[in-house]
Amino acid sequence: MGFASGLIAIGLFLLGGAFSIFRADHPEKGRTTGQWVFAGLLVLAAALAIASGVLRL
Repeated sequence: MGFASGLIAIGLFLLGGAFSIFRADHPEKGRTTGQWVFAGLLVLAAALAIASGVLRL
């Protein structure tokens, strides 16, 4: 159960990072394309890590 819990923790950490990057927008320009892409990649990685952890339980 330790490895599965680790995967879930990593996934939640990545999800928090995606939220942090998505929230950091410029007051006038808004969110850049790079922010959208990087946040999307982090959400995808988080989803895979959490799903892997859940399936290993």
